[in-house]
Amino acid sequence: MNMDITVLLLLLLTLYGVPSTGQKKKETLLSEKVGQLMDWTGRRAVIRMNGEKFRRFVKAPPRNYSVVIMFTALQPQRQCGVCKQADEEFQILANSWRYSTAFTNKVFFATVDFDEGSDVFQMLNMNSAPSFIHFPAKGKPKKSDSYELQVRGFAAEQLARWVGDRTDVQIRVIRPPNYAGPLMLGFLLAVIGGLAYLRRNNLEFLYNKNVWAFSALCFCLIMTSGQMWNHIRGPPYAHKNPTTGQVSYIHGSSQAQFVAETHIVLLFNSAVTMGMVLLHEAATSDMDIAKRKIMCVAGIGLVMLFFSWLLSIFRAKYHGYPYSFLLS
Repeated sequence: MNMDITVLLLLLLTLYGVPSTGQKKKETLLSEKVGQLMDWTGRRAVIRMNGEKFRRFVKAPPRNYSVVIMFTALQPQRQCGVCKQADEEFQILANSWRYSTAFTNKVFFATVDFDEGSDVFQMLNMNSAPSFIHFPAKGKPKKSDSYELQVRGFAAEQLARWVGDRTDVQIRVIRPPNYAGPLMLGFLLAVIGGLAYLRRNNLEFLYNKNVWAFSALCFCLIMTSGQMWNHIRGPPYAHKNPTTGQVSYIHGSSQAQFVAETHIVLLFNSAVTMGMVLLHEAATSDMDIAKRKIMCVAGIGLVMLFFSWLLSIFRAKYHGYPYSFLLS
């Protein structure tokens, strides 16, 4: 009886108590990989990877950690301005995680530059930059592991929400202090205060309806062009395809926009407004009839041309919109 119990215990110990050689190697390899990643993260919050590092630390098992990678093209010859802006936000996100009290070895941040890891771009069939992909600890990346840059923008706060959704790791973004805004506001208030003081005996301009009308018009043009959306979402200024070099200033979807696009819309709306003002002045002014005719023709031309361009932009973003004017 005792002999049977001893044999049974030895059998159980052999099966479950003593790790196999393969298991030991796997655990040792995993420990080495995590240790190396922690060492790199200790030096820089964002790990620079090439093709060899990507295959070893991201693609090859074993892995019990997630990796968030920004695929970019930062070399000057690539002329990718948006890549530099996105990299700054990515660095802020990674540093916020690196110096957080909740920092663990479950999530790492890395970059793969096109000129240092073009084979990785080919492996993943990527033809644009910047792009963000989350590589989970288990399995292959899903569609939701690819960040929708053109919809959500690349602000660090938006990236942090996405990382939280994919990894359950909540990152509180901490930005370095920026005194440019308060300094500019203080300077503007000082200028306005100085001008008001110099003209303290003649403040009739404050009651000038044209001044207030122009100020209100500028505010409306800024708001209707999408500047507030830019402030909230932080979209890129434009998009350049690193393969073809083609730069896009108008986003092809109605769910997103570029900063350059809002500037173009602001310019077109201003031109249409100027045309309407010219038409109003031509109809109500007491100037010479010849000048009024010129103002009328110029106003009609501005309204027709720039409204047609506005409508063409709308058609390009809202596919299937049936109407056009002058330009298709």
